[in-house]
Amino acid sequence: MKTRHFDRIGNGGLDFTELGFGTAPLGNLYRPVSDAEAEATLDAAWESGVRYYDTAPLYGLGLSETRLNAFLRGKRRDDYVLSTKVGRLLRVSTPDQRTGIGKFFDVPSRREVYDYGYDGVMRSLEVSFERLGVDRIDILFAHDLDIFTHGSKEASDARIDEFMKPNSGYAALLSLRDQGVIKAIGGGINEWEVCQTLAQRGDFDLFLLAGRYTLLEQEALTSFLPLCQKRGIGIVLGGPYNSGILATGAKPGAYYNYDAAPPHIMDRVSRIEAVCKRHGVRLIEAALQFPLLHPSVVSMIPGGQKPAEVKGNRAIMDAAIQPELWSDLKWEGLMRDDAPTG
Repeated sequence: MKTRHFDRIGNGGLDFTELGFGTAPLGNLYRPVSDAEAEATLDAAWESGVRYYDTAPLYGLGLSETRLNAFLRGKRRDDYVLSTKVGRLLRVSTPDQRTGIGKFFDVPSRREVYDYGYDGVMRSLEVSFERLGVDRIDILFAHDLDIFTHGSKEASDARIDEFMKPNSGYAALLSLRDQGVIKAIGGGINEWEVCQTLAQRGDFDLFLLAGRYTLLEQEALTSFLPLCQKRGIGIVLGGPYNSGILATGAKPGAYYNYDAAPPHIMDRVSRIEAVCKRHGVRLIEAALQFPLLHPSVVSMIPGGQKPAEVKGNRAIMDAAIQPELWSDLKWEGLMRDDAPTG
C-alpha cells in the first residue's frame, strides 16, 4: 500500500498509509460486534497493508481502545501510526444512565463528561495509554469541538474558548508535542468551518475531518483547504461515503449524514453515479479515491465491522480511474472546478 510522509514541524514526522482504519465501528457502533469478529477485522486490515489506526475514548465507551490493545500487542511500535482523542472523560454509571444508548451496544456502563481543560486532557491521555497498552501515541485530536456535537454555534464556540484559553487543553497538547510525547496535534471535527476556526487560532498539525470533503461535498475548498495547503496542515479524511450513500448509491433507504438521505442528495448522487457508469467506474471506487487527489489529505479512514468490508476497501484503492471521469463530473456541475484531480 502507498504511504504519505508527513512532517510539518521537522520532528521526523509520520508515515501514513493512504488507507487507514477508523475503529469507531469496533466500538459496537449501531450493532454488537463479537471479540472474535473485531479481531478478524483488525487482522484483515493489517494483512491488507493498513498501518494507520484511529480511535477515541468515546468509541464504545473505551471498548475500541481496549480491542486495539490486544491487536497491537506484539507488533513493532515503529510499524504503525496511532491516533486517539481528548475532550471527554468516562465516568462509571448505571446502565440506564450510560452514554450512547441505542447507538453503542454491549459496551461498558460509562457516562461521558466533556473536559477540554489542561488536566482533563492529561487525564484522558493517561487512561488511553492504559486502555491501549502502548508506550507511545503518535497523534492527539481534540474531539468534537463542533456544532454537530454541542448543538449550536454558540455552544461550539464556548467549547473552543474553553479549549483555547491560556493553560487549558490546547496548552496541554502543545506541551506534549514539545516534549516529544506525541508527534502531532489536531482536531477530530465534523465541520470544516470549525477546523478553520481552530487553524486560525492555534498551531495545529492535522485535522481529522469527518465527511466534509467527499465526491458529494467540496465546500471546504472555499477557504479551509487552501489554508491547510498554505500552512502545511494535513487532513485525515473520515466518512468518505457520507454515512453510506456514496457506497450504496441512491437506493431506497440510503443514508446521508447518519440519517435518511433527502431527495436533493439522492438526485445528485444518482447523477454522479450515471457519469461514473459511463466511464466503467463504480461509484464507491470514485468516492474512496477522490479525496486522496487533494495534496493535503494524508489518509482515508473508512472503517469497517467485518473483514470483507476492509478487504473491499483495499481492493477499491487499486481500481483504475481515468482523469476523464473527473473532467466530466466538473463539466456537468457535479464537482467543483477547483477540486484537485491530477
